[in-house]
Amino acid sequence: MPAPSSLHIPGIVNAHSHAFQRAMAGLAEHQSDPADSFWTWREQMYRYAGLIEPEDLQAIAAQLYVEMLKSGYTAVCEFHYLHHQRDGRPYADAAAMSRALIAAAAETGIDLCLLPVLYQQGGFDGRALGARQLRFAHSVDAFLRLVADLRCEESDALQVGIALHSLRAVPPDAMREVLRAEAATQRPIHIHIAEQLAEVEECLALRGTRPVSWLYDHADVDARWTLVHATHLSAPEVERIAQSGATVCLCPSTEANLGDGLFALPEYLAAQGSFSIGSDSHISVSPVEELRWLEYGQRLFARRRNVAVDATQKSVGCFLHAQVLAGGTRSVGAKLAASGSSLVLDRAHPLLAARTGDQLLDSWIFSGNVPLVREVLVRGRRVVEDGRHVDQERIARRYIDVVTRLDQR
Repeated sequence: MPAPSSLHIPGIVNAHSHAFQRAMAGLAEHQSDPADSFWTWREQMYRYAGLIEPEDLQAIAAQLYVEMLKSGYTAVCEFHYLHHQRDGRPYADAAAMSRALIAAAAETGIDLCLLPVLYQQGGFDGRALGARQLRFAHSVDAFLRLVADLRCEESDALQVGIALHSLRAVPPDAMREVLRAEAATQRPIHIHIAEQLAEVEECLALRGTRPVSWLYDHADVDARWTLVHATHLSAPEVERIAQSGATVCLCPSTEANLGDGLFALPEYLAAQGSFSIGSDSHISVSPVEELRWLEYGQRLFARRRNVAVDATQKSVGCFLHAQVLAGGTRSVGAKLAASGSSLVLDRAHPLLAARTGDQLLDSWIFSGNVPLVREVLVRGRRVVEDGRHVDQERIARRYIDVVTRLDQR
């Protein structure tokens, strides 16, 4: 009997995205300092962020979301902090940038968990924001008004949660006030945390404890929370996250690109922690690459193979896929996770020839970067067919026009 021509699997949540950064992929790979790091990359990112207007953001995000859908992501958590005009003044429509993302998701067909970001200060010491950070800033009242305004637009395909940029960017009093306002909503809460050693060291110096420990001592962290990166953890912090039901969002391609460090995956899995994946800065837009490099990073560190397994599942591909399906459900929220979106892999492709059972997912993830997603359905709508997004030519032309114009600014 011939093998079936397709393999249906659930769609994957991209649990961490900064859409505008897709347009600068490849532009920060020239050494600007012998000690280049996340912090020098951030200066280049700020420069690029300063160029973008709402119509630019919609064009960039739509192109990105097409790429996500074609690769197998069917929902995205957009960690959105690029709010205002270049000088920091709000647009006439204070939600203009957010609405650009909503429009991009609607025209491409991806489910969107929009996470407006609170960003108020430049470090744990409370220093003022720099000039290039003013586009990100809100008072607590203005932030809560933005969130309430955007929630009036929610639909089956759109949910609005919140994000705290990081502990260094959100003062304790502001964090408490926002969390108090959100306590009854049951919507997702995301935060960058413990991504860089410098962040951990500054928190230790000024607050006397590590970032994750401080967060757990000052907030009721539960299954609504997604802790993005959490790269540098102590053993008690690993246990504390796992026991709280929170999800860690891992972004291996970006974390490698920025030189962040390596997450303690074996210890976290032993504690039965939940994790999702995200493409973050979008130097890669592929769940396959995120999952493969999540495993490969651990192999390089441990100098052994097949790390991401447990007592009941010895297939790395199946284990990772199941884990990010469960973790992605928590990160995106139950409302969007219940969409029933799915991927159709090309079972007839030579790379899947003679593969059966667990070998199919193992081969999808560990056979390189050949596109094997043939169709994608989101809420019953076929948005990718024969490997092509239904509107990819128009969206690509607009994107090319925008990035060409941005390059001339």
